[in-house]
Amino acid sequence: MDKTTLSFFVAEILALLGMMAPVWVNNHKIKRGQLCQLRSEMLRIYYHNREKEEIRQYEYENFVLLYEAYKTLKGNSFIDKIYSEVQSWEIVT
Repeated sequence: MDKTTLSFFVAEILALLGMMAPVWVNNHKIKRGQLCQLRSEMLRIYYHNREKEEIRQYEYENFVLLYEAYKTLKGNSFIDKIYSEVQSWEIVT
């Protein structure tokens, strides 16, 4: 590979990386927004049912799915304690 070909190849890679940077930044912002929405919905369910320490089955199933999505997106451990507490509640059908 001569210098001209190599220079062209390097320039193309740099241009491609330059185009991908905004996409990565936007994806990161979307991920953070998704985490915020998941956490918000889990907290809404939690505070709605906290006093009775019981939860309807469909709410529980939704809560578990929200939690799994939150953890898949690398959500922090903030919600783990709440998840553990909800696990101990009575599930009402």
